Amino acid sequence: MRTVLAISAVFVLFVTFATAQTAAVADKPLSDTDIQLLRSDVQSGKNEIIADTMQFTDEESKAFWPVYRDYARDQQVIGDERVQLIKDYVLNYDTLDDAKAKDMVQRLINIEDKTNDLRETYWPKFMKALGAKRAAKFYQVDNRISLLINVQLSAAIPLIR
Repeated sequence: MRTVLAISAVFVLFVTFATAQTAAVADKPLSDTDIQLLRSDVQSGKNEIIADTMQFTDEESKAFWPVYRDYARDQQVIGDERVQLIKDYVLNYDTLDDAKAKDMVQRLINIEDKTNDLRETYWPKFMKALGAKRAAKFYQVDNRISLLINVQLSAAIPLIR
């Protein structure tokens, strides 16, 4: 039950962020402080989901969380690019031309590539901390959270006119 509540909280926060950004007028988007607070709350929710789902032993917990903190920090750097892309999309939504659309899609592809590269880079570290089977389960959990967040963002961000 706690996992379901944590997942719900993560979705609410991301949908709030995406909806506010896409509905915002160019002169009044969410502030960077507001975005950071939302992202901090989302990360806290993700941590809770991971802990509830993985049910770490004390030994696993000691090995996992330091690696995960680094992973989450590196994810946030990529997330900063994603937030900037969403902000740019909002600012250019009414005037989007082919050149800007091409640029934005290339940026999106680069973000996805960086995300996959990050997962590949951290895979040996998570395997060392948890063993291959438990690390694979974590990657399933992490991937599911990412997919669900992407679905929520997709629903909140309007298609190009």
